[in-house]
Amino acid sequence: MKAVTWQSRGKVSVENVPDPQIQQPTDAIVRMTSTAICGSDLHLYEVLGPFLDKGDILGHEPMGVVEEVGSEAGDLKVGDRVVIPFNISCGHCWMCSRNYFSQCETTQNHSQGMGASLFGFTKLYGQVPGAQAEYLRVPQAQFGPIVVPDGPPDERFLYLSDVLPTAWQAVEYAHIPEGGSVVVFGLGPIGQMASRIAKYRGFRVVAVDSVPERLAMAARHGIETIDSTQVQDVTGAVRDLTDGRGTDSAIDAVGMEAHGSPVGEAVQKVAGVLPDAISAPLMSTAGVDRTAALLGAVDAVRRAGTVSLSGVYGGMADPLPMLKMFDKGIEITMGQAHVKRWTPQILPLLTDDDPLGVHDLETHALPLDQAAHGYEIFQKKQDGAIKVVLKP
Repeated sequence: MKAVTWQSRGKVSVENVPDPQIQQPTDAIVRMTSTAICGSDLHLYEVLGPFLDKGDILGHEPMGVVEEVGSEAGDLKVGDRVVIPFNISCGHCWMCSRNYFSQCETTQNHSQGMGASLFGFTKLYGQVPGAQAEYLRVPQAQFGPIVVPDGPPDERFLYLSDVLPTAWQAVEYAHIPEGGSVVVFGLGPIGQMASRIAKYRGFRVVAVDSVPERLAMAARHGIETIDSTQVQDVTGAVRDLTDGRGTDSAIDAVGMEAHGSPVGEAVQKVAGVLPDAISAPLMSTAGVDRTAALLGAVDAVRRAGTVSLSGVYGGMADPLPMLKMFDKGIEITMGQAHVKRWTPQILPLLTDDDPLGVHDLETHALPLDQAAHGYEIFQKKQDGAIKVVLKP
């Protein structure tokens, strides 16, 4: 089959690789019909290369049709149309029984000290072959796949794999009070959907970005926006909109590659060209993240507010303004999304009325063979790329 493979920092290619096979009784094989490029994939593309091997298959936002099932795949059957959550969870361990699916103890990566395995996401998370391919082996298929109805186009359901539950959890974790406000830093796919979800749930939303197409998309959905290239003091602008106090909550939807972090950017570039034997330990122990969005969220949120992190961070020793955070009494929440925890709330909203605007997120639908182009324009924010979907 054809699959998108990591080759080196800033380089992916579509290669012919062996078709996946059933390996465990709880496996299933799914033929991909849509598979998206995530902002987290850009972290692999640019930053986390030391934890990848050449030829690793990328991707963790898939949907398709079940082609084969193992003998213990539960109620899943051949022909089912499914969305696959990005985290691989069993549904029955101690963590899963408490709805902490991203910490599943069955698929946890104990040797790395990390949580549940993820599709297409480095040695840290199991090095499980990813979904930007023609076929995907799905472990723990007795629990993971979300069966969706035939008929509606893929884009109605595709984002159940990651974008929607991650954005939903970001809003949940923000602990926005009734009638309250939230500032969202970053208007990539997660920031777009977190903004829409928060507005749908009745909160005031202010969103910050620097890319005109992203700001315009948010504005189409009634979101107040701040163009960070047009104001000298973003957090001051947020306070000006909120009686000088700041918003009740803040969401960092950017993560480790935030603009405006020159030191972090320099460290990332140095780490990226070092041999893996040196750079992997460096990234596991040092502060290598670009933290402008996180620092902005800490600054913009009001005292006794909550900062919710949904952007991925990778450094182990990033400097944080602890005095300011302590003095302001800020609560910080974070973590990989527990996808199936939020599915029951989200799925009823994926209707013809489309209250979350899922049909207005994809900007590029490309054949799998053009994946390298998709990565490039998404990473460089070219051609209005906000969400790139690959069609195997």
